[in-house]
Amino acid sequence: MLFRKSILILLFLFFSGFQAFSQEKFTLSGTITDQKNNESLIGVTIIITELKTGTTTNEYGFYSISLPKGTYTLEISYIGFETITSTIVLDKNIRNNISLKESQELLKEVIVSDRKVKAEIRKPEMSVNKLTIQEIKQMPVLLGEVDIIKSLLTLPGVTNAGEGQSGFNVRGGSADQNLILLDEATIYNSSHLFGLFSVFNPDAIKDLKLYKGGIPARFGGRLSSVLDIYQKEGNSKDFHMTGGIGLISSRLLAEGPIVKDKASFLVAGRGSYAHLFLPLFNNDNSAYFYDLNTKLSYKLNDNNNVFISGYFGRDVFNLNKSFVNTYGNSVLNLRWNHLFDEKLFSNMSFIYSDYYYGLKLDIIGFNWDSGIKNYNFKYDFKHYLSNKIKLTYGNNSIYYDFNPGRIEPSNDNSSINPEQLAKKYAFESAFYVDAEHELSKKITVSYGLRYSMFYRLGEQTLNTYENNQAVIFNPIFQIYESATPTGTVSYKKNETIANFDNWEPRLGISYAFNDDQSIKASYNRMTQYLHLISNTQSPTPLDVWAPSDNFLKPQLLDQFAVGYFQNFKNDDYSLEVETYYKNIQNRVDYIDGANLIANEAIEQVVLSGKARAYGLEVLFRKNHGQFTGWIAYTLSRTEQQIEGRTPEETGINNGQWYRTGYDKLNDISVVGNYKLDEKWRFGANFSLQTGQPVTFPNGQYEYNGITVPSYSLRNENNLPTYHRLDVSATLTPASNTGRKWQGEWVFGIYNVYNRMNAASITFQQNKETASNEAIRLSIFGFIPSVTYNFKF
Repeated sequence: MLFRKSILILLFLFFSGFQAFSQEKFTLSGTITDQKNNESLIGVTIIITELKTGTTTNEYGFYSISLPKGTYTLEISYIGFETITSTIVLDKNIRNNISLKESQELLKEVIVSDRKVKAEIRKPEMSVNKLTIQEIKQMPVLLGEVDIIKSLLTLPGVTNAGEGQSGFNVRGGSADQNLILLDEATIYNSSHLFGLFSVFNPDAIKDLKLYKGGIPARFGGRLSSVLDIYQKEGNSKDFHMTGGIGLISSRLLAEGPIVKDKASFLVAGRGSYAHLFLPLFNNDNSAYFYDLNTKLSYKLNDNNNVFISGYFGRDVFNLNKSFVNTYGNSVLNLRWNHLFDEKLFSNMSFIYSDYYYGLKLDIIGFNWDSGIKNYNFKYDFKHYLSNKIKLTYGNNSIYYDFNPGRIEPSNDNSSINPEQLAKKYAFESAFYVDAEHELSKKITVSYGLRYSMFYRLGEQTLNTYENNQAVIFNPIFQIYESATPTGTVSYKKNETIANFDNWEPRLGISYAFNDDQSIKASYNRMTQYLHLISNTQSPTPLDVWAPSDNFLKPQLLDQFAVGYFQNFKNDDYSLEVETYYKNIQNRVDYIDGANLIANEAIEQVVLSGKARAYGLEVLFRKNHGQFTGWIAYTLSRTEQQIEGRTPEETGINNGQWYRTGYDKLNDISVVGNYKLDEKWRFGANFSLQTGQPVTFPNGQYEYNGITVPSYSLRNENNLPTYHRLDVSATLTPASNTGRKWQGEWVFGIYNVYNRMNAASITFQQNKETASNEAIRLSIFGFIPSVTYNFKF
């Protein structure tokens, strides 16, 4: 009933917008690019001063706005560029392509001024964070390696599972609930070297946006967030190279025209080399990574553009050649942008994504590999119906190929028998429609609907269980145990094993008191059909993905958010305050002692329950001047509940709500950047957060002379409070002036006061004193770094 009402409301709002077509109108459209390299610019703001209305460019730099006949003043602004103000006479449909410059240039009948970062006031978009690549590169980093993921951790509502851990958590969600897209292709593991660095080369990245709530209907398949990242297209005017040399890694990017102003290429490589020096110290261990970004862009004509982009990355961890771990992502995307007319823009994409994990263990004598592949087709449309209503709609279909694991003997002396765990297949498809509708000068709404379908497919033989319960409760020992199968059932190739479908409505509303103040609210329902099988709080390389089926039900999320947004002192400062509540159904957790690796019957070790998260986020920014930066604070709680299925069952933690492993009550980040002069720029980050929940022993007993610990309820304890200060200084030599070769030195210190933050605490019995002791594991202390960046 709720969904039916939601659909009727959406249809009413949509059709009410057509009253705007009653008078004769013309359309102003075009593409906005960077003048120096022809890169399209995402999110450029185009304001019609007389009407106090406007639009923004889409993910491919295209904009369109329909207006009554007349003469108008256009104000075009974009972060890092100068605002251009010009006059246009609109008496017919006009294609107006615009190039923006980073440096000031005064033109006839054009006024140029500086652009300031500020909070979005009138658009209903909320729970969205954006960072420019320039901001990210100014932050102090670990070992001099600029890191997009770690930069996101300075924003409200975003944390990670601990120092040195991969992935990130958004508003209390687990790391597998984040949809990470690179040029629309899914990245399943976003880390290098087990979380020390991210897989994204900042030199190759053009734009990124993190959606924490109010997620548009074009996105689906995950519950917590969408990290949408786009690579540069390549310079179609001139050949350039950019790079950097650091203590443990270096990078190099080359870009240039294939056909000037029509076709371009981009190739970027990055790799670490610290392992090359280990043999000098008679050390056979090594850990290194490398990755490659590529892109080809071709402008067929004013209405058609073709892109081919790819990414390939690998990590290798070698322990004395007896333990070799290899993992990484590979993606490829072929895209076609087509402009049907000045109001209808389309993007068609064919995408391949592959995550691979390999392990060689000579001690046991086996090779292991697992992974997940998907083949994705997307067709999206952006329809600019009028200056008051914009429509987005399309289809997204994905075919999944899951490899839970294959084991083979690594040598002739191995006792391991070759075995392939049963592969799994699935097909997911969704249709969506999304609208942004200006109801009045003060009220703007966004509303949309996504209909998703998921099919778990054969070929596979599955277990059956008594009462269809794969986990049973032992009332004598008060524990959960794996059930014994009663039989099997076989499915043929492409035969449907299980299928699901869900309606996913989205709604957002903004009420602007004036140009500087607004309040917003949003609601979205999301469905996640994939499950990450992992016994940690963050995605380690050994994680195995599994599709929903008769035992692993799809996860369902309902999220509500309300916020207040303000710019003040001529946009020099901005304030964003949001509160949210999330409710999740079918969230799984594992029984005690669960074996997750190489388990053919995962359903025997998981229990289904529910989760909730709620919190308050504050982001205060200084946007302009020699000193810029922000303060981000989050107060939140994340809990889970697994109740007993019968009165005799205890559930987990006696069926009570308990904290998840990524619950952080308090989280504060302070980021500051100071430009002293043209030569020196300084930066500092300070972060403090509540230690992550853990389960410590609360007692012990002896059995046959062996001391055995007993544990408290799950996640009742915390690691010590985490805090750290990082600083950096960037030197741009005066000799750069007027030269083609531009260089800079970046000096940094990670963890200035050498805080030994606990990554984990384990308990053991001291062999000499026989007393119990706690062992703290800390990964990083005081770490200096220096990097030389260059471009020509």
